[in-house]
Amino acid sequence: MERGFSIVIDVGKTLSKITLWSREGTLLDRRVRPNAACAASGPRRLDVDGIAQWLVAALAEFAEHPIELLIPVGHGAGVAVLIDGKLAFPPIDYEQSLPDDIVQAYLAERDPFKLTGSPLLPDGLNLGAQLFWLDRLHPELMQRATFLPWAQYWAWFLSGVAVSEISSLGCHTDLWAPGIARFSPLAERMGWADRFAPLMLAADPIGTLRPQLASRTALPLTVTVLAGLHDSNAALLAARGFSAVGTNEATVLSTGTWFVAMRSPALSLPSASLPPGRDCLVNVDVFGRPVPSARFMGGREIENLIEIDTHRIDIRPDQPALVAAAPEILAGDIMVLPTFAPGCGPFPQAVGAWHNQPADWMQRRAAASLYAALVTDAALDL
Repeated sequence: MERGFSIVIDVGKTLSKITLWSREGTLLDRRVRPNAACAASGPRRLDVDGIAQWLVAALAEFAEHPIELLIPVGHGAGVAVLIDGKLAFPPIDYEQSLPDDIVQAYLAERDPFKLTGSPLLPDGLNLGAQLFWLDRLHPELMQRATFLPWAQYWAWFLSGVAVSEISSLGCHTDLWAPGIARFSPLAERMGWADRFAPLMLAADPIGTLRPQLASRTALPLTVTVLAGLHDSNAALLAARGFSAVGTNEATVLSTGTWFVAMRSPALSLPSASLPPGRDCLVNVDVFGRPVPSARFMGGREIENLIEIDTHRIDIRPDQPALVAAAPEILAGDIMVLPTFAPGCGPFPQAVGAWHNQPADWMQRRAAASLYAALVTDAALDL
């Protein structure tokens, strides 16, 4: 049996996943958990306690392997607030709408897109908007807090060491200025820049597994925890490991709750040439380089269209039937119109709808697949 060397801990919006890898880069095993809605009072919160309990139990299932590395990965719209070495309150769920007065006041403070590469997004998708609201919800706590991006919260949970990381700060947060490689004027003006934990690179070792977690999981005390990175940037970094991509010009499409298209290597493309009103942005890779990007909430839209979330839309046994259904869809003038995630993607103001919705289950899935492909094509053009 191949022996596991590292574990990637990927805490997404819809799912939390851990994957076990050999030293040679072979995927050996995985565990997946759907994230639950948090029942905290007030604003919707991320399921931090449920994820933590599951994570510890899942890590224990790999205890027979000689694990050396733990690598946290997370979405870019969560921020943890630490006070005196403890989580002050669960992070806000980015799909929580913000009060109108907070939105209007925040709009007056934001830096322009040409500086941050960060478009104005709905709800709490801009991390700066979350911090702006939290400053008003918890003014005294926030003044003495340490902030961690979502991926680095899990690095802290595992190691007890608080750090920040550039790909997590540079993804539609309003907090980073890619052109000058530093915190945005907004982040500095609000005092947030000083409250984020020290910056480290994604691959930097920040510490070892907390003794109490080593005891609960039976993993070695010597397991090294890396600083970790933004999830879409993890996909970009992995793709660059293939010679066909490498340093060649390519566009990488990361799929999950979000479909994110990222141009690699970064072109000499000014932010002004990207349309921010169509969910285009400038991500920042793990080396701090700007990455022109476009995205839409593909996984969530597919879920809404097929009304099931228990398996992938394109599982292998169903693929022949899905392919066979495609010409039936075209012949029947069946189509899906965008968008089912209001305010997001290439058509943010459009209202999603079926045109001639089929009764047949396989045809609906095939139509949803074609829809995702066509919206992806529009995002790639942008």
